[in-house]
Amino acid sequence: MEVLRRFAFNKFLLFLTLGLVVLGIIMVFSSSAILAAERYRQSFYFLTNQIAAAVVGLVLMLAVASLREPVFIRTRFIQLITGFTFALLLLCYLMPASAGTHRWIQFMGVRFQPSELAKVVIVLFLADYCSRRAASINQWKTLMVPAGVVLMFVLAILLEPDYSTAAFIFLISAIMLYLGGVKLKNFALPALVFAILFVIFLFSADYRVNRVHGFLSQDKDTLGKAFQVRQSKLAVGAGGLFGVNIGASTQKLYFLPCAHTDFIFAIIGEELGLMGTIATITGFLFFLLLGMKIAARAPELNYRLVAYGLTFSILIQAFINISVVLGLGPVTGIPLPFISFGRSALVCNLLAVGILLNISRRKLEVQLAR
Repeated sequence: MEVLRRFAFNKFLLFLTLGLVVLGIIMVFSSSAILAAERYRQSFYFLTNQIAAAVVGLVLMLAVASLREPVFIRTRFIQLITGFTFALLLLCYLMPASAGTHRWIQFMGVRFQPSELAKVVIVLFLADYCSRRAASINQWKTLMVPAGVVLMFVLAILLEPDYSTAAFIFLISAIMLYLGGVKLKNFALPALVFAILFVIFLFSADYRVNRVHGFLSQDKDTLGKAFQVRQSKLAVGAGGLFGVNIGASTQKLYFLPCAHTDFIFAIIGEELGLMGTIATITGFLFFLLLGMKIAARAPELNYRLVAYGLTFSILIQAFINISVVLGLGPVTGIPLPFISFGRSALVCNLLAVGILLNISRRKLEVQLAR
């Protein structure tokens, strides 16, 4: 019998998340104040937007964590939210283009990026599907449904275009299916199809190819294709052991593009030094351990798959972002969870934490018949 413990959610996860959010707010302001003053004539533009997103996300997180009825594992709700999310992805194409892309929905002055919600929804969908079809999950007829849903999401995001997010959706989906019981041999054909799809889209845009070239030739084209990675590594190296102090970064002065978004970890390295970067990485490692603990103690397979999926989703995004900043991977648009500026990403990541906190409140009580 499942028992819901009212105030027994994982408090370590709650306070760790709050700490990462606070760090993000501080670093967003430090890395964006000058840019905001020049672009919007107000130094607090990005700061106030990040705080607003944090407030909305934290309220949503606590509301979901307090749910008595676990709607996030109810099949009908998951089917509705999956269809709704896909409709939002399609609706993006009807919105005015921003920087040549159709990634946002704009309504009454508010912008939302549905692909961030898709990162959470695809985990819920696959967890529900795998738990319901556990007995036949390795039959091709059964696998057609999740493969089709993942393909629709990936194509919708690729066409925005948002190559890195589409690749991430495919990666986390493959992990979810594997955790759900799909044998490795059944990944061969779908992986080949998706690989061909991603290769086609990779070479369909010069800037994507340039990012790969920049990664492979970081020391040969430091003023061209490898400029961004070069500047991020300079920022991390300039921080030394304890950093140059908060607000004292020089790389954010238009040397390092996207300093408050994709490359905010480089500013952490410059202003807080090696100790700051180690603390940040340690925070995410603790997040992994806490998420794994919640998943291991989950009372049902569905809860367990959701907990593993959301934990891995946030950790993989952090790993990708930090790897890019350190020059260990080609430049992507994957933000650093809870820390990078991005209202949609912050709200959706806090939603994911709310689900994890809710699962941590549930346990399985075994009653022995005498």
